[in-house]
Amino acid sequence: MYEKTLFAGWGDMDFNAHMRNTAFLDKSGDVRMMFFSDRGFPAAEFARLGIGPVVMKDEIEYSRELGLLEEFRVTLATAGLADDGSRFLFRNEFLRLDGTLCARVTSAGGWLDLGRRKLTVPPAALLEALRSLPRTDGFEVLPSSIR
Repeated sequence: MYEKTLFAGWGDMDFNAHMRNTAFLDKSGDVRMMFFSDRGFPAAEFARLGIGPVVMKDEIEYSRELGLLEEFRVTLATAGLADDGSRFLFRNEFLRLDGTLCARVTSAGGWLDLGRRKLTVPPAALLEALRSLPRTDGFEVLPSSIR
């Protein structure tokens, strides 16, 4: 399982003194980019390749609150992937250190060719990295984004 331990910072809080919805999305994106960087795809490599991940839909399911300066773990798994890697469903789970599920973020997206501004397939090494992620229960094979 790919995971990182993070904490809820001052800027992550909402009016009700718990982690705001957009902070869950921000931290999900951070963990995805940490994964790519750890697998040889830091931001500079995406820039060199002229591609980048693009999220088309996010869904957040809440279970428990996270408070200011509370540490938590964020996992990353694949809930779906096209055979050519052009589309993905990433799943992040936010867990208290005792394992209690706080939230689940599912993000649907693909790969954007930054020059042509169209969806594309990832290079072979990036597809291999995507396939190395653990799969969720209910993993689905997605249709390709390439027509």
